[in-house]
Amino acid sequence: MTNKELLLLLEEGEGFKLEFKRKVTTPEKIARALIGFANTKGGTILFGVDDDRTIVGVESEKSEVEMILTAGLVYCDPPIEPTIEIISYRGKDVLQVTVDESTQKPHSLILDNDGSSDTDTKVLIRVKDKTVIASKEVVKILRSESPEAPPLRIRIGDTERSVLDYLDTNEKITVREFGHLANISNRRASRVLIQLVRAGVLRIHTHEKEDFYTLAY
Repeated sequence: MTNKELLLLLEEGEGFKLEFKRKVTTPEKIARALIGFANTKGGTILFGVDDDRTIVGVESEKSEVEMILTAGLVYCDPPIEPTIEIISYRGKDVLQVTVDESTQKPHSLILDNDGSSDTDTKVLIRVKDKTVIASKEVVKILRSESPEAPPLRIRIGDTERSVLDYLDTNEKITVREFGHLANISNRRASRVLIQLVRAGVLRIHTHEKEDFYTLAY
């Protein structure tokens, strides 16, 4: 990346596919960002750039590159191998870390629990300019995007038609609302909505409190 391209990214600001980090902190925090991009549409992290777009540079390229690689290999499951480039700008070094959209979704964050054998894993995705925890529905959709996922089989019956009819006159619906509408369990409502998302009929939207669904067309 040239200095001109770097300045264009800074002008663009943080967003769905771009994040600024002042410094390399911990492997866990780095892994969160890597996973969020890999599970979504890919993206770029610029280390050595403050939130206000000021270039502050990184302290030690070698140790910080090693920490980023460790984050991808040890704290991500499956491992993530980003592309790292060092950009020199007016005597300061910026690390450009590029993450491609993965073909091994979903990637999970591995957290060590005080050295015990138990681990806690979380699937993260990118929503607007933030990395957030994916809902169980989103995780299932990510799994369905794997090349090894079974083929989609879907039947449009009365239950499926009820949500489509509802969305013809309403903007959105949640799993709980659909369960109440169709008089079915939330588990079955979730399964039906996921199938319709996979078929390209519905679109899922991740929200801080509760995911919701809209027509995809």
